[in-house]
Amino acid sequence: MFKLIKDLFFLLTGSFLFAIGINMFVIPLGLGEGGVTGLSLIFYYLFEISPAISNIVLNGLLLIVGYKFLDKKTMIYTIIAVASNSIFLHLTEGWSVELNESIIGVIFSGAIIGAGIGLVVRVGGTTAGSTILARIAQKYLDWNISYSLLFIDLVVVAFTYFIIGAEKLLFTILMLYIGTKVMDFVIEGLNTKKAVTIISSNKNDIANEINHRLDRGVTILNGKGNYSQESKEILYVVINKQELLRLKKMIKKIDPTAFVIIHDVRDVFGKGFLDI
Repeated sequence: MFKLIKDLFFLLTGSFLFAIGINMFVIPLGLGEGGVTGLSLIFYYLFEISPAISNIVLNGLLLIVGYKFLDKKTMIYTIIAVASNSIFLHLTEGWSVELNESIIGVIFSGAIIGAGIGLVVRVGGTTAGSTILARIAQKYLDWNISYSLLFIDLVVVAFTYFIIGAEKLLFTILMLYIGTKVMDFVIEGLNTKKAVTIISSNKNDIANEINHRLDRGVTILNGKGNYSQESKEILYVVINKQELLRLKKMIKKIDPTAFVIIHDVRDVFGKGFLDI
């Protein structure tokens, strides 16, 4: 029950942020957007049709497509997000902020809209439109949601060139890029995982320290040095970012000459991390 309440809070908060980003910054600055919202803005600029109306109509059509590809929970959350988006777009219509520099509005609109979509996607929903297509791409092609969404949005934004002009188109692309980065941050969070490869003559001591002090499992890989032609056992471990400093100190204490490779890992599933 608590999780449901938390998810609904994120859905409504995300939808509200998305709406104020559009009404307070994007429309006053005459910018475009991606996906269905971009099409809604085109209709607004050309025919003065409220984005709240065109948004729910166009998204309703895409929900029919999404119904065939997305699971029940995602569909329910998406319907909530789409309905609340349109309501908040209507309630915040006419809101604006006086800005002397357009670039400030571009930065904040990207950050606010990215955070809004990120909150919705994080709990398993979508804002429909191109987000549905991005979800489908993630499910069947294993594409990153943020970047597949950016690609789809850029296709739509390209058509707004003839309406908003080159300068505002460039501002729009910058806004979308900022939004993608913020969305990625909201979805992935601060807890980036690190994969560490360790080559050391004291591999057993290092592995035991990792097992007991970090409570992490260690995988031993068989390798061979090309120059020396010596067979070596290589340690491989995945840890949280916060554990990295402790691990480096442990390795340095046991074997200061160890060869260590560290790189970021986006998703980790299994014991000690997330369920697949």
